[in-house]
Amino acid sequence: MLELVKQNIHMNRWKNQVSTQVTLDDDFIVPDTMSDIAQIILDTGEIQMEPVKTQNEKVIVRGKLNFHVLYRKEEGGLQTLGGLIPFEETVNVPGLEEKDYVGVSWQLEDLNTDIINSRKLSIKGIITLEIKVEALFDTEAAVDLGSVEDEEDNIPQVETLKRTIDVAAIALRRKDTYRLKEEITLSGTKPAIDRILWTEMRLSGVTARPLDGKIHLEGSLMVFVIYEGEGESAMVQWVEEAIPFSGELEMQGAVEEMIPAISARLIHRGVEEKPDYDGEMRELDVDAVIELDIRLYEERQLDILSDLYATNRELEVDTGEACFDRILTKNAGKCKIAEKVAVGGGPRALQICHSTGMVRLDEVEARDNSLVMDGALEVRILYLTDDDSRPIQSVTELLPFHYEAEVPDIREDSVWYLETDMEQLTAAMIGGDTVEVKAVILLDMLVLQPVRQPVIRQAETAPLDTKKLQQMPGIVGYLVQEGDSLWDIAKRFHTTVDNIITTNNLASDTVRQGDCLILVKEIVRE
Repeated sequence: MLELVKQNIHMNRWKNQVSTQVTLDDDFIVPDTMSDIAQIILDTGEIQMEPVKTQNEKVIVRGKLNFHVLYRKEEGGLQTLGGLIPFEETVNVPGLEEKDYVGVSWQLEDLNTDIINSRKLSIKGIITLEIKVEALFDTEAAVDLGSVEDEEDNIPQVETLKRTIDVAAIALRRKDTYRLKEEITLSGTKPAIDRILWTEMRLSGVTARPLDGKIHLEGSLMVFVIYEGEGESAMVQWVEEAIPFSGELEMQGAVEEMIPAISARLIHRGVEEKPDYDGEMRELDVDAVIELDIRLYEERQLDILSDLYATNRELEVDTGEACFDRILTKNAGKCKIAEKVAVGGGPRALQICHSTGMVRLDEVEARDNSLVMDGALEVRILYLTDDDSRPIQSVTELLPFHYEAEVPDIREDSVWYLETDMEQLTAAMIGGDTVEVKAVILLDMLVLQPVRQPVIRQAETAPLDTKKLQQMPGIVGYLVQEGDSLWDIAKRFHTTVDNIITTNNLASDTVRQGDCLILVKEIVRE
């Protein structure tokens, strides 16, 4: 048996992807220490997930919906109410094995908070869970010959043909967290903080890229806080701040040239007031934790053995098939949205104090050398009114978008990693109760194409069929046919490419249909 030099390529393959929805429906009693509810101004929900557990072909997902409601009190003024609703879902995932990598992503699709009465709320939510199962494995391919002595200690005269393939190997697959702590100081025109009523926090413009032994992360943390100012005459105030950040995570095995597919998600949001040097509550402590789901790919050209034969032995070559990934594109696109939103139906809007948005992808598909994305930007606008009894109101709108990214050779079996972000969002009054919303959505994509390639698994030697060799002519003239290569011709007529080139004084190993060649059979000498 010939010894083959083989190379292992680390690959990851989607084994299965299962989506399910969890419906939450619960009533929440207002604590005795809080005022009666007259109107809900804002509501928000965050999902807190526990580590997933696997059991046979099932994934057990546990978590909590952490909801908050900003409401107007019956006696006037604002108050915040919050609570937790636990959930557990068992999802069947056919083909799941213990060694597989299981990832769970989630999105709160819908949250409705309705007033049952002044002391009771109805909380309803729909959570979409997406379970993705990856198999991490090594694909093996023969790249060269090792020892070529056979059992009789004779050296087979082996001819080898190689071909070059493009391979995207998974170099690093890991999760990690990055903690961000900052301080926000109120401007001198704003009163000190008596009580925080509402906080929002989101990421914007986040980029993550590998360095040697590190992951570099940068972006902005958008923070919005509503608070009651100190003093009897102090009105409801708000603070909005974009906190830029830049930092690095130690990541053994990372190399700057690797191609990233990294998603970032806020898993902890914390804002607390604290006194400044004068003892006044004029500072905010911001504490955020970002979870990074990291995939790093290494793109390389691999020379693998394509064919073998020997001129003094028979070779029995065992071939198989292996699947390699090839990168089709690593690209970032921008989709612009410009729409008008009505904020009427209630008190007249005087001023917009805050706007926020969330990108929701509804459908992504490969079509006509393009990756086609349809979705909506969920925009919520908070504004001041001319009604002193209802000074703050909000409106939420879905703004649809359509984007096509050019990806040559994309197919239905292509694999893509897609991250969405908002680079820009503005909302401006343009007259009456109409607001013009402008936004720029970032769509960062990495598209891989699985390609099946024939590979040589092993090769065994056997004694030469001398009878067959004797029946072949020693010298023959041959007219090159369509599709012929020198390799095919040399193998068929028991010679070598080098011999054909030398005998025919060829300038290269390229031949064309109609060329006439003199072929001399290789004489076997033991």
